[in-house]
Amino acid sequence: MSAVAEQTRLETRMLADRINALEESSTLAMTKMARELASKGHRVISLSVGEPDFKTPEHICEAAKKAIDDGFHGYSPVAGYPDLRKAIADKLARDNNIDWKPENIVVSTGAKHSLANVIQVLVNPGDEVVIFAPYWVSYSEMVKLAEGKSVIVDGAFENDFKVTAAQLEAAITPKTKIVMYASPNNPTGAVYSETELREIAAVLEKHEGVYVLADEIYEYINFTDEGHFSIGSIPALKERVITVNGVAKGYAMTGWRIGFIAAAKWIAEGVEKLQGQVTSGTNSIAQKAATAAFNGPMEPSIEMAKAYHRRRDLVVGLLKDIEGFKVNVPQGAFYAFPDVSYYFGKSDGETTIKDSDDFCNWLLNNSYVSTVAGSGFGAPNCIRISTAASDESLIEAVQRIKDAVATLK
Repeated sequence: MSAVAEQTRLETRMLADRINALEESSTLAMTKMARELASKGHRVISLSVGEPDFKTPEHICEAAKKAIDDGFHGYSPVAGYPDLRKAIADKLARDNNIDWKPENIVVSTGAKHSLANVIQVLVNPGDEVVIFAPYWVSYSEMVKLAEGKSVIVDGAFENDFKVTAAQLEAAITPKTKIVMYASPNNPTGAVYSETELREIAAVLEKHEGVYVLADEIYEYINFTDEGHFSIGSIPALKERVITVNGVAKGYAMTGWRIGFIAAAKWIAEGVEKLQGQVTSGTNSIAQKAATAAFNGPMEPSIEMAKAYHRRRDLVVGLLKDIEGFKVNVPQGAFYAFPDVSYYFGKSDGETTIKDSDDFCNWLLNNSYVSTVAGSGFGAPNCIRISTAASDESLIEAVQRIKDAVATLK
């Protein structure tokens, strides 16, 4: 063993076991690899990151500038400024039919932070968290960090990757503490209808000690005629649903890092207690910008959603023209999630594709298009393609993919 390898091994042993047990985020890992290739002069088209390619709306930016001028430079309250918490409560009543007061809201540094907070507050070692798969890459790792056990329930491709009420019923045990899902979904774009969520709620009503962690960060990017439905609006489950949302996707504010939970007061107080010891209140200027987002006009968000819808149609149509790609039609978010298992076992003469990780790495190095393997999302036959890019980039990227896979035999 080389001296460098030995030093790395020793350093790894010094890390806490909880850190060594965590997997690296597959989305961030692919983004890093794409940047490294780009730094070497390759023209990489990055379709791996889940980030809007639009600018934050002007009225939101102006609110941030005003906050700077008005002197909001100090520490903010741990749970968030009162005007922001009220704006969120008003938004929930207006858009989601959820009736919570500002005291039921805790603002955190992004929806990811909000999700992690809830899991740390509710999950004890050995508790089970039922996760609807495919799922966002960090869900199971957050549960692992809390010493809980992830129970993965797979949504079938034929059902647009959605889990049924019957599947949920079969997965619940006396150890189940939380059921966790996202709608619209990352990575699949699946959207649970009101009927489907009411069927799921009927199962949960029979299990009083089970809570629901509903990730609604893609709420405004919904292509269905029915629109978004929040399970937290069902009265029988109100006290047991923790709704998580934020400004990142619908308002193109990823870098502002504002997320929130809306939950029963005792849960909100638990999250505030944890946050007070770990991060305290989130960025004061970003909070004022988020207040303007929730209180302001929705036209910019509506226009962005229309663009994502058009891109969805464009990319799905192009992907269906690639031999071996099995493609569903996402109903929300800004991803395509094709099954590429047709290519497993095929080779270009030098590299044999064994799984979706191999496929994505090979694709990046041969076509300079970055995607993300479905393995990190609990769907090892698929890859995730972000459609948050220009039409021109998407057309060129899919053509590069088509040309590359044509060399696999």
